[in-house]
Amino acid sequence: MNKENQNIEYKEAWHDECLKWVAGFCNANGGKIYIGIDDSGKYVGLKNKTLKLLEDIPNKLVQHLGVICDVNLKHKNKIQYIEIKVPKYTVPISLNGKYYYRSGATKQELKGKALEQFLLKKSGKTWDIMPEPNATIKDIDTKAIQNFKKLAVNSLRLKSISQERGTHAVLSNLNLFEGKKLKRAAILLFGKDPQKYYLGASVKIGKFGKTDDDLLFQDEITGNLIDVTEQTIELLDKKYFPSLIRYQGIYRKEEWPYPYAAIREAILNAIVHRDYSGNSTLISVYENKLIFWNDGNLHEDISIDDLKKKHPSRPNNPKVAEIFYKAGLIEAWGRGTLNIVELCKTVSGKEPLFEAISGGTQLTIFGKKISHESNQKLNSRQVNTLSYLKEHGDINNSTYQVINKTNEKTAYRDLNELVELGYITKEGPNKQFTIYKLNK
Repeated sequence: MNKENQNIEYKEAWHDECLKWVAGFCNANGGKIYIGIDDSGKYVGLKNKTLKLLEDIPNKLVQHLGVICDVNLKHKNKIQYIEIKVPKYTVPISLNGKYYYRSGATKQELKGKALEQFLLKKSGKTWDIMPEPNATIKDIDTKAIQNFKKLAVNSLRLKSISQERGTHAVLSNLNLFEGKKLKRAAILLFGKDPQKYYLGASVKIGKFGKTDDDLLFQDEITGNLIDVTEQTIELLDKKYFPSLIRYQGIYRKEEWPYPYAAIREAILNAIVHRDYSGNSTLISVYENKLIFWNDGNLHEDISIDDLKKKHPSRPNNPKVAEIFYKAGLIEAWGRGTLNIVELCKTVSGKEPLFEAISGGTQLTIFGKKISHESNQKLNSRQVNTLSYLKEHGDINNSTYQVINKTNEKTAYRDLNELVELGYITKEGPNKQFTIYKLNK
């Protein structure tokens, strides 16, 4: 016999506890339960209870679960055993008010968030189209509505939206009401404070040193989803991705250590696919890699390996994805992860890594290698200062602190690094009266 797996379970004897396994198979993809075979696959038989089990099992399935399964008598070298063929049910099946689900070779009782997701899936609905009972039209930000209208018109995907007048009309046009109640997607996309209702509807960014416990600094980005997307890209650029500076003659070239389009695609994918009843999207920035972690699993008919090849678009939040598409932010063909792979291979020569980790989906993007003989990494403050010097001629420590919103110690360190690297020279009798000028 095959080993126990997603669709096969062995039981030495029938006990009413087996009903949980039947319910688990019904709620998953169906399967077969064999009575009279132990966990190792050894045939142990039914101990003269064959006829009674053939009658009792079908009755118990109907009485306790309300399901009908084929219950067959089988033989192996004169040893009798029973096969229960459990079909997949399109409606949720419960046992004494509890729901079970077959996952791999295990049975899981569904509770909390997992149960909510399961029941929504069986009903053919998704989390983002469910009504938010406590929200009202006063929770909607009119500026967010106007911003979306501009994006939708510019994208040429919803030009008619420009004719809509009033917040209620726009939300109705986008089908963001369930009766008189706003759908969750309306709050996420256009809410004044989406985190009031969904605490995890944010993006957290952290800059790490050489180890995972060496957190140097961090930020949390909140607001509606379109704003969060734009702010995340901007913050990564200005604070977390020091530009790679190199000179060609007298001309300065600035580059990201990662392909811009791939990072944008990764952020948009995270926003559209994440589980908003769970934790925040996490972006961890290291010296030579960038890690995105998103709460929630892939759609059941898409595997991790599928992300590196052409696959259908299966967003966990289809209403959110629809609005993003109409705003011109994403495409509808499931090519987002393909673009990330292609861009990363071109820039760094290394494919990104997709993984299922800690109940979520993780993407690791590796930075390109830079020759420090011809390139030098500068932080955003230093880059800003070089621009300032081109315009104003010189700078001192106090001015550096003001324009970069930093403290004296950091300003002193940054300026000395620029001196050591040959970008600037310093003049003055002592630290207090030192000024810095661009090195010709």
